[in-house]
Amino acid sequence: MAEQYFKRSAAALLVGAGVLTLSACGDGYDPDPVDEVVVTNPAPTGLITFAPDGELSADVTWTDYGVPYVKAENLESLGFGVGYAFARDNICILADQIIKFNSQRAMYFGPDQVPGSGDSGNILNDFGYLALGIRDNAEQGFEQISERAQALITGYAAGYNKYLADTGVDNIAPECAGQPWLQPITPIDMMTYAQGVALLPGAANFTGPLFLAVPPSQSAGATNKETGEALDLAPLAELYAEVPDTNPTESGSNGWAIGSDLSASGQGMLIANPHFPHTGNQRFWQFGIEIPGEMKVVGGSLSGMPGIVNIGFNENVAWTHTFSTASRFTIHRLTLDSNDATGTTYMLDGEPVAMTKQQHSIEVATGPGTFMTLQRSSYHSEFGPIIVIPNGLPWGTDPVTGQQVAYALHDANLPNYELFDHWLGMNLADSIESYKQTFVDYTGTVFNNAMAVDKDGNAFFTDGSSVPNIVPEALAAWSQNQLYQGLSQQAGLFIFPGDESLYLPQGTVPFAQAPQLERSDFVQNSNDSYWLTNPAAPITGVSPLWGPVGNQQSFRSRMGQKMLAQGGSVDGKFTREDLVDRLIGNRAWLVEEVLADLVTHCEAQGSTPVMTASGASVDISASCAALAQFDGRMNLNSIGAMLFREFATEFRRNPQWQVAYDPSQPVTTPNTLLANDVVLSQLATAQERIQNAGLAVDATLGEVQFVERSLPNGQPSGQKLPWGGANNIEGGFNVFNSNMGNDGTVLPRHTYPLLPGSVLSEAAGGYHITYGSSWMFAMEFTPEGPVANGLLSYSQASDSSSDHYLDQTLLYSSEPQLRPLHFSNDDVAAVAEEQVTLTGESVR
Repeated sequence: MAEQYFKRSAAALLVGAGVLTLSACGDGYDPDPVDEVVVTNPAPTGLITFAPDGELSADVTWTDYGVPYVKAENLESLGFGVGYAFARDNICILADQIIKFNSQRAMYFGPDQVPGSGDSGNILNDFGYLALGIRDNAEQGFEQISERAQALITGYAAGYNKYLADTGVDNIAPECAGQPWLQPITPIDMMTYAQGVALLPGAANFTGPLFLAVPPSQSAGATNKETGEALDLAPLAELYAEVPDTNPTESGSNGWAIGSDLSASGQGMLIANPHFPHTGNQRFWQFGIEIPGEMKVVGGSLSGMPGIVNIGFNENVAWTHTFSTASRFTIHRLTLDSNDATGTTYMLDGEPVAMTKQQHSIEVATGPGTFMTLQRSSYHSEFGPIIVIPNGLPWGTDPVTGQQVAYALHDANLPNYELFDHWLGMNLADSIESYKQTFVDYTGTVFNNAMAVDKDGNAFFTDGSSVPNIVPEALAAWSQNQLYQGLSQQAGLFIFPGDESLYLPQGTVPFAQAPQLERSDFVQNSNDSYWLTNPAAPITGVSPLWGPVGNQQSFRSRMGQKMLAQGGSVDGKFTREDLVDRLIGNRAWLVEEVLADLVTHCEAQGSTPVMTASGASVDISASCAALAQFDGRMNLNSIGAMLFREFATEFRRNPQWQVAYDPSQPVTTPNTLLANDVVLSQLATAQERIQNAGLAVDATLGEVQFVERSLPNGQPSGQKLPWGGANNIEGGFNVFNSNMGNDGTVLPRHTYPLLPGSVLSEAAGGYHITYGSSWMFAMEFTPEGPVANGLLSYSQASDSSSDHYLDQTLLYSSEPQLRPLHFSNDDVAAVAEEQVTLTGESVR
């Protein structure tokens, strides 16, 4: 299993150069509220938190496709039932993550992410989270969170432990059966896990730079306690020399909240469409919860969410989320004190300040039953821990300015104690007003845009991310500082001065200053920034750390905006059936924009050879014939879909448009294919790649795009399930992709090598889908209550021995489709397949 440890999270959020609007960072920023927020919180007050006398009891009903509905009389028992049901499906994933965030990777799996590679990935993981202090924060913060949150966490841990005890370590899912790291958990373990998850779009990606951060006079990252032998930093400096990719899997989502003006029924409607990995630590899991008379919610949550729903609906409000463009962290450049030769003192407001030093130690497996203890120190400033990125952010002499500098990392989620109360507040919301109040009270959604609608058709958007609150005066000065603008552009990160307390973040940006919009037609997001949430009412005037304004929209955003502009089937208004079609109809914006012109241009070329990017001469007439048969959808039986995707891959690198992007027309430009030799070369290159991989240019998508699960030992199962769906590259809405990188766990899985510059794999014989539309649904409120169709595309269980390991996956594979979701107790009872009453003792 050690071969499959991956150090970065698949759900981490991209905060690259594309999010920076450096040329206008101070322009138009208004620290005053976007809208005056005056709302009250009508959430129920009768919730019982802890189980009386610590006696836990929950009724669990499993329905078709293995979806559990948990009913309890108090929050602790609710968490207990959900924890048990989740463990039954996915215990290996959460057990793995507990080890990860408790800095015990190296103890169980040895020093390397890839054994024998020398990457020291497990060592970096363990020391990184110790330097970030998430376990310490959990221990100190548990008593600071509300009783409601404590109750959910303690109940969830008890439910997890009950399943483990009832089943036995050796009888657990084969992916982790008998493993020594499969152990009972505590509420503090769960709290630590939550603090780690909060850092996934930020500091969690900097374990390498944290480990490389040693004073200029030192060269060793860690030493063996017994022998004093030093771990040489030089090889690691080569491995981790670049700015880390904070979204290596391109995680994203679509969300629509349809208001009364655009709903055929006049009541609220919602599309939820998160795009997440199909394996690993960011899998969704579907369930329902009820405390009679107080709360009833159906939806899905990421692994380890203790008893509450991340994306779902109750009888009054429905909500979903997408990754936002906001930056959850900032980097601060410290000026070192020239009088301190050790390089551990920096200047702040003209005065020297000594860095603080923290000692850490970890156990590292060196063989069966043998270990060594590694020790090291981390260094901290008032701005946060010190980091080093060899190719850009040094500790010592700045190669450009010659100054003595260091860089500190400030993550707004370090710590974040509001996670559970914020999500619980959403679950309890009975109107858009009470939903909005949760953002006034808490900043616990970490890295998400939030879209919601209530049954009356009031639609609302906000970016609920935890964004460092850099005061307006500091932002204005920074935006005019050429040095910091250049540093930020080069690194693709927000880099601020660290020599003035003016630049110390003042907590997180309050909700009143966050991007937000309430409408009666729609709000939407497909991972572009907040500003075109609704093109009729662009959002401006917020801190640049939220993301860009005026930027060109992605092809996927263009597809969503186009479908909304086209409207629905009832006098332009949407029905639920319309929303289902938009969600899984497999349209793609670039296809609709250029296919006809591309075919015409291609056919005019005839059999005259075209030069590819590799310099080969290719007759593209076969491609012309395939594209002429392409129906324009990324469906199973679509001929030419693979060919168009590979063309789109080349086109994205060098777009050929007749009409360039115009910021004043962001939803309609650029447009119209420029029919030239470059386009023909792009098509010829696509054809060459496909044929060199041994595939036919006129293959249907279902012949070359598939889902294939791994066996428990990580080998391919050989069962390749045909898969319909688009990709970001061609501007699809229902997106699937082949991400062969790490999935955040040590659980074994197989991957196929991808061809250079493409997600096509010759070894796989096509596209091996490992990521994309996951917990998705389309719903509407009706006089009889919420009605929805949805799917968890990779199924409920990661346990390969479960009956619900592939059932929803097989359903989608047969034909892209959704299934009815059950909300009312009568509907749940009608499809009940198993019912139990769980009892146990609190772990408090």
